[in-house]
Amino acid sequence: MNAAPSAASTAGAATTSSTVTPPVAAALPTAAPRAAPGLTAPRLAACLALAAAVLLLLGLAAGAEGWSFAWGDEAALISAIRAPRSLGALLCGALLGLAGALAQGLFRNPLADPYLLGSAAGAGLGVVLVLAAGGLLGATMGLATAGALLRLGLVGAAFLGALLGMALTLLLARGAARPMVLLLAGVVVGVLLTALADLVIVLSPEALRGKQVFLLGSTSFFGWPSVLTLAAALALVLPLSLLLARALDALVLGEDSAASLGLPLPRVRLALVVLMALATGSAVAQAGLVAFVGLVAPHLVRRAAVVRHGPLLALSALAGGVLLLAADIAARSLLAPRELPVGVLTAVLGGVYLLLLLRQRLAR
Repeated sequence: MNAAPSAASTAGAATTSSTVTPPVAAALPTAAPRAAPGLTAPRLAACLALAAAVLLLLGLAAGAEGWSFAWGDEAALISAIRAPRSLGALLCGALLGLAGALAQGLFRNPLADPYLLGSAAGAGLGVVLVLAAGGLLGATMGLATAGALLRLGLVGAAFLGALLGMALTLLLARGAARPMVLLLAGVVVGVLLTALADLVIVLSPEALRGKQVFLLGSTSFFGWPSVLTLAAALALVLPLSLLLARALDALVLGEDSAASLGLPLPRVRLALVVLMALATGSAVAQAGLVAFVGLVAPHLVRRAAVVRHGPLLALSALAGGVLLLAADIAARSLLAPRELPVGVLTAVLGGVYLLLLLRQRLAR
């Protein structure tokens, strides 16, 4: 059930190259120790749903001036800003949690990350190219027109860049038939696309600030169009992922056992990679590179309850939504009226969690 140690090391190298997941993950064992789970899947789902409902209410009350529950006096502000931001954070986190569960099932490694296969570097390159083009357009057609085009183009560029990174990884690995080759291809593609983005920044320094915002992750730009886009992506990816849950259960037994059951491994892996690309690309396009949510959410679900991949995928999506929504509320509230980048909070909290896990492992 455990992946080879080299797979974990490769995963750490891939995410380090795209500045998403710190190399701490690569040093952790592939089968982290855990206490005996005390929750059934329905109870865990109920707990997560309750947490999501409470956090959504808190999200409606958290504003730049602090907490306010006078919702009647702030109806316009809530409907225009707080409600879409809270729902968007929940949906974006759900996509990242689902993508993380798919990645960990595909590579049979509980520390795999949805950014492994070049999607983060591709999205970053797309954003940098649009920002650099925006700087050139601003000099020729005016800042207002260039700014409007920039707002329309960033989301699409990030999404297409994420898909491009995944496609290049598949092309270099000649499909998804060999997971180890796929991981190595993801490392190469990530390094190459990151270098290209840095080259564009050297030629167009005005793109650097926008890239920094993208790398830190932010939910402050969510609106109702973002909510609809994320909801459509989740409605597409989650049911298709659940159809592949039994194939993921078979992969746990090993490739030989899965093949003996008649499972078409190359096609299954390709379908999993495509679903990962859609989920990750949709989330990254809207919120930037939010670290650790896709890694930690399925890991927490497995530590809380023993479930097959069907419930695991759904519960990981719910857990990812709860994690990102909680981080978003904290980002709005800790230094109000200033706001922290939500990706910084998820990275700090996720890093502390993994360090404690590592310490627990070494103490045994």
